[in-house]
Parts: sequence; structure tokens; C-alpha cells
Amino acid sequence: MDLRGKQKRYLRSQAHHLQPIFQIGKGGLNAAMIVQIEEALEKRELIKVTLLQNTDEIAEEVAHVLEAETHCDIVQIIGRVLVLFKPSTKEKYQKISKEVKAI
Repeated sequence: MDLRGKQKRYLRSQAHHLQPIFQIGKGGLNAAMIVQIEEALEKRELIKVTLLQNTDEIAEEVAHVLEAETHCDIVQIIGRVLVLFKPSTKEKYQKISKEVKAI
């Protein structure tokens, strides 16, 4: 799903108050973490991921890997914090994606 400017702005406003639920540390991004991020996106649709200072990963590279592996949209990258969005496939979790489609 390609997001338009207004949709991204809405998602950024919704993500502002969220706390990062995943931290990528010195172990880097691995397959198990990608699976967990995918599961979290299925339930929440909008999450934050932060890169700790002791990691060798670069935020833009992590964003591209996550985008390719989980088929999510990168809403925003600020420093070491990524905001990810992916519409849920289950009807009961589609709260944010319904509002995004309406915009």
C-alpha cells in the first residue's frame, strides 16, 4: 500500500504518543526479530522500533530490510527511531487502517 502525504501525516500523529516496542541492539536485526515485528504489526498496525547506540546497524538500512521482509510501509525515520505501518489482515484489528483509507 503506497501512502499519500496526508496519510503519512495522520500516521505520524497517531505514532507520536507510542513507545518503541522493539529495540535493535548489538545483535542486530535477525530472522526471529523480523517474525516478531511482523506479528506485532498484524495486531497493532502501527509500531515504533528503536536502534540502540551499541548497534552497528544504520536506520535507513534496517528500514529497507524490514520493508522488504514484512511488506510494511516506513512512515517516518527520526534519528534511530523507525515508525512502521502495515494494515492488518484480520477485521478485528483494522482500526487504524480503516481511518487511513478514509483519508
